[in-house]
This record gives sequence, structure tokens and C-alpha cells, in this order.
Amino acid sequence: MIISASYKTDIPAHYGAWFARRLDAGWCRVVNPWGGQVSTLDLTPRAVDGFLFWTRNIAPFRPVLDEVAERGLPFYVQYTVTGYPRALEAGVPQADDAVAAVCDLASRFGIGNVVWRYDPVVLTDATPPDWHRANFARLAGALAPWVDEVTLSFMHPYRKTRRNLDAAGLAWRDPTDDEKRAILADLAGEAVAHGLTPTLCTQPDLRIPPLTAARCIDAERLSRMAGRYINAPGKGYRQGCACASARDIGDYDTCAQGCVYCYAVSKRDTAKRRLRAHDPESPALRPRD
Repeated sequence: MIISASYKTDIPAHYGAWFARRLDAGWCRVVNPWGGQVSTLDLTPRAVDGFLFWTRNIAPFRPVLDEVAERGLPFYVQYTVTGYPRALEAGVPQADDAVAAVCDLASRFGIGNVVWRYDPVVLTDATPPDWHRANFARLAGALAPWVDEVTLSFMHPYRKTRRNLDAAGLAWRDPTDDEKRAILADLAGEAVAHGLTPTLCTQPDLRIPPLTAARCIDAERLSRMAGRYINAPGKGYRQGCACASARDIGDYDTCAQGCVYCYAVSKRDTAKRRLRAHDPESPALRPRD
């Protein structure tokens, strides 16, 4: 079993103490966000093949990662670095600090340990297509020595995403598929020029060469980290998803970093309140209100 921590929230940024306690305990509880059913997951080495951590800020979690490594538990990190203006992402590290963190991870654990995410691509009056081309080129140049893959996608304009963007006073738009493909082609070409493999998360209608389908939950990458074969069949969490099966231990509306385009947070005030109320001794990241 692969444990995902977590595409629903940034556990490394906010909930490292909770994760460390659950690792010591050897189990955690997960609450289904839709039906409320509670599951108990075994987190011991006999049950867990490895961990995938999703984050925009690994710094608070570095001591925990060292402990995970010392226990011989394989892992890798999906690290989002976009360098967007503060109006779009108020509470994440500055791009230069994020690049330094990726460098630190790759230096300590190996280049294959980190996947860079430039995700999602958001078009606003402050981040038009040419801004993305220049911004991506700068980040690719800085990150290329430390990563081997960059994952791209365009923002999904969910209702809560549209509401949060509008509330932030941002003029934004969802471009046509043809325009998305043109932008992705330029970003992917820049990635290849820097020696990176460009992949696209879901969105199969936008996938053009040299883009290939992203496997964000990647059993092959984790197998390389582990030095042994990990058998995790394909799951596919939505159309075009090439991920392996995993169990996610996070919860929605618990990340307070303030990315207004985020699909996992309906209201930042709710996320901030839940973060303040969080109990690191709880078996579940967030017992229900």
C-alpha cells in the first residue's frame, strides 16, 4: 500500500507533528469526506510500501523526513513551485526559498526523490501567457539540476475556485483548449531544453508531444527509491489519471496557505479555523466538527 500525504492538504507544511505521532503509533484514522465513514489504516512497514508527500513548504517537515529515511521507509515528494504573485498564493514560500528547499531535498535524498509541479497554470491579468513563459523558464533553469520531471496542468474552474478568484478581486479567464495547448507546448519545450521530462496531470485532451501522462502517484518512481519492486496497480482518480492506487490520509479544507485557485479549499477562513483547532494527538487529521 502506498500512503499519500496528501493531495487534500499540505501535511508537511501544517501537520508534521501529527504525522510523526501517527508514524510512531503505527496507524491512523481517515474520515471519508463524503459519507463520513471512518477507516483505520496500518502505517507499519509490513503494510506500507512507501509514502508520497505533496507540499509547497517542506521546511517544517524536514526532521520528520529524516526520521522516515532513518526507518528505511521509501518516499518521494511532489513539490509545487509556481512563483505566483501573492494575490494568488498568499501563504507559500517565495519561489527562491522553494527552489532552495528542492535543492536541499535532492542533495540529501537524491534527484529522483523530488518531482516539480508547475500546477495549476492560472491565467489572470497579473499572470498572462507570456508571464508564464518567462516565469517557467526561470524556474526550470533553477530547478533543472535537482529534478528530472515537471508536472503541468491548467486550473480547473470549479465553482469554489471561481468564487475564491472573484473574491480576491482577480481578473481571470479559462482559455480555450487551443490556447492551453499552445502554452503547454511552449512550457514543455522549455522543460525539454533543460533536460526535464514534462508530464501533464489528467487533461488528456490537452496532451500533445512532448507531454506524456503524469503519474503523480508513481509506483515505478517509488520502486526506484525503495530499491525493490512495488506492486501498486493503476487506479485513475479521474479521467486521464495514470496514478497508481494509494490511500490518502489528509482532509479537505484544512490547508491555510491561501492559494485562491486551490480545489481542496472552499474557504480559507474555514481552513484556518480547522488548523487552529487541530489536535496532533488525534488519530485522524481532522475529527469531524
